[in-house]
Amino acid sequence: MEILIVVVILGILAAIVIPQFTEASTEAKTSSLCTDLQTVRSQIELYKIQHNDQLPGAGTATFELAMTGKTDVAGAVSTATTNVYGPYLQKIPTNQFNDSSLVEKGTVSPVPGGSTTYGWYFNTGTGAFNANDSADHAAL
Repeated sequence: MEILIVVVILGILAAIVIPQFTEASTEAKTSSLCTDLQTVRSQIELYKIQHNDQLPGAGTATFELAMTGKTDVAGAVSTATTNVYGPYLQKIPTNQFNDSSLVEKGTVSPVPGGSTTYGWYFNTGTGAFNANDSADHAAL
């Protein structure tokens, strides 16, 4: 009988504690997502300053190559050692909510509800960079 009481008490404690850990995990993911967004957005702005107000991917390099490689002032990938800019990021970060670092590109706002394939959405018209996941973090 005593063992049954102990098991019931442990069950009640687990029912109280486990949801708090789940909430903390979600908060940590959201915080990480906000940090990644802030980092990428600031690097996009730096890219624009150094490339005559052009957005990454507007030259011959793709968005990913423009952000993770070295580029010349026209936005082309460059292997030169002088007059090059970047890399702006070591790698495209992974969206913690869908484990994807792929970037979807377009000229409209991301669809609410997002994607399970792409972790991020880059608006090639405005330069906006948003999360693109099924948890709808596009507003961050």
